[in-house]
Amino acid sequence: MMAIMLSARTVALGAIAAAFSVPAMAGEAEPQAPIIVTGRGLETTPATPAYAVQDIPRERIDASASGRIEDVLSSVAGFQQFRRSDSRSSNPSAQGVTLRALGGNAASRALVLLDGVPLADPMFGYIPFSAIAPERLGAVRVTRGGGAGAFGAGAVAGTIELTSADAGQLGLFSGRALVDDRGGTELSGTLAPGLGAGFAELSGRWDRGRGFWTTPAAQRVPASVRAGYDSWSASARAVAPLTGDIEIQGRVMAFADNRVLRFAGAATGTSGQDASIRLVGRGDWRFDVLGYVQARDFHNTVISASSFTRTLDQRRTPSTGLGGKIEIRPPMGDRHVLRFGTDLRIGDAVFEEENYASGAVTRRRRAGGRNSDLGMFIEDDWTLGRLVLTAGIRGDRWTIRNGFLHETDSSGSVVLTDRRYPDRGGWEASFRGGAVWHVGSGLSLRAAGYSGIRQPTVNELYRSFVVFPVTTNANPGLGNERLRGFEGGIDFTPAPALTLSATAFCNKVGNAIANVTIGTNLKERQNIDAIRARGLEFGASLHFGPVSLDGSLALTDAAMRASGAQARLDGLRPAQTPRIAASATLAWRPHPGWTFSTTLRHVGAQYEDDLQVDRLPPATTLDAYAELPVAGPFSLVLRGENLTGKDIVTRNQGGSIDLGTPRTLWAGVKVRVK
Repeated sequence: MMAIMLSARTVALGAIAAAFSVPAMAGEAEPQAPIIVTGRGLETTPATPAYAVQDIPRERIDASASGRIEDVLSSVAGFQQFRRSDSRSSNPSAQGVTLRALGGNAASRALVLLDGVPLADPMFGYIPFSAIAPERLGAVRVTRGGGAGAFGAGAVAGTIELTSADAGQLGLFSGRALVDDRGGTELSGTLAPGLGAGFAELSGRWDRGRGFWTTPAAQRVPASVRAGYDSWSASARAVAPLTGDIEIQGRVMAFADNRVLRFAGAATGTSGQDASIRLVGRGDWRFDVLGYVQARDFHNTVISASSFTRTLDQRRTPSTGLGGKIEIRPPMGDRHVLRFGTDLRIGDAVFEEENYASGAVTRRRRAGGRNSDLGMFIEDDWTLGRLVLTAGIRGDRWTIRNGFLHETDSSGSVVLTDRRYPDRGGWEASFRGGAVWHVGSGLSLRAAGYSGIRQPTVNELYRSFVVFPVTTNANPGLGNERLRGFEGGIDFTPAPALTLSATAFCNKVGNAIANVTIGTNLKERQNIDAIRARGLEFGASLHFGPVSLDGSLALTDAAMRASGAQARLDGLRPAQTPRIAASATLAWRPHPGWTFSTTLRHVGAQYEDDLQVDRLPPATTLDAYAELPVAGPFSLVLRGENLTGKDIVTRNQGGSIDLGTPRTLWAGVKVRVK
């Protein structure tokens, strides 16, 4: 695995180094027109507004009260992780991402991309949020609803596109150092020099702290501990022109994240190394060619809530992701934007774990498998005056292969279980189509319909887990999820400073994978008939001089559809799914470099379980951010999380409670050298 990673990085960095030499040699021959590189992919198509899209600009990304990307994304109502806790105090395997209340388990139903590269862990499908530093990003785009383009398989709830900041946004050097009122620290820095006609970026971040009490005071025992965390990430990125209209982009990233949850010794953590290389052409024949490799690992120690000793050591979960895409946009005139291509994703993963009793190993378990998806897509936008039509189709050849489970006794010599699961695969077709009519006077009407698929993850297929006192079993027979959905909406911009939007939608994920209760403190991952979500989404953005107000509201009626042995689930709300989610951010920027903002969020009540027994009460939080220049390139930064001190219940299983981030105050300095 490491040999593959090193080889990929060598090729990427070698190509980038060669690319930097191209403009220099060309410049010796004769003067040429300035070459501008962006470090981004191809521009959006005319039909992008046909879907429910929300953009988050850099000024809002960089003014988060927590400094975490999941906090930034929470300003999009309807965005949710499986649990309400952020990446400092949750189990990483619960960091699955979804939109439109299409939750129900911890896997991601939304596709998350960083500069075009899928970020989901090849084993679990979670997003490594601690590796994504908001200060490195230039923009975020969230598109709700299914996708049929590149990497569309897996985007049953929508797509979240993270775009790195360019050299102009970053400055030559930028950094920050902050400390919170519990002694936690955040330290980051970015160096982004221009190199020829391109630029390079070196960045790093280190977060650590003893954390807060996730266990309520009344439930603490001598073994209870704070949710301590220690994480770092580092990345190197380079962008350079190969010719006047072709640029090459390369990235390498490494990260590690270690946490302690609830009890002393309950250590969990992730690590990873990623590399990618990308060619973007903006000539008559536009193209986007991308390749990537990922190496990830996960470990988790389970401590008994009764004996407070180790019961399970998930010591290694190595996984590898490989993939890429080719997208081509031929010259079709002013009225058409045609895009077609292919993409590939392959995920290999295994896990190794040991059961313990009275401090001794009782069983050793090893399992894993390989998932792959080869997709082909074509889509066209057709502009007819004020009307833009779009339609696309996608075909996916999916496979689930090499699945196995091997269990032995404590010595490793007596085989208790040795299973090899049959390989399977098939073809799936999905579509996406829509229209946007720019009526005039700032009014646009839109409508769209779509379908999509999501494969079960290796984790869902083969790995069981325990969140005391409940055990959830894996299911190697899980089938693919299938989305069908439609929506209609209005976008109204009566003045440049004001934008309003409203969307009505109905999405249905057939064969949805859920954690289904099958006995006392026992669940199993199963396909249920469907999860149906329908609702309304509203957005508003007002910018009046130095003052801005951005708001988002999602009202969703989500229900499971189930029959047969699962009939008691029919009509119930999926686990961890609120009916209402809202966010509003008020900001004042009186002068360049000055920022004062506050964010009010509300998440409605939701249930821990599929049977709606354990309720998580609603939570309303208030955050604040302030940045004030003090001298030269230095600014004072003040941040406040959950200023009202609201108790945020993130887990409730039979009255056993976990809490989210309490009131937290940060202070520090920020520097930016242009």
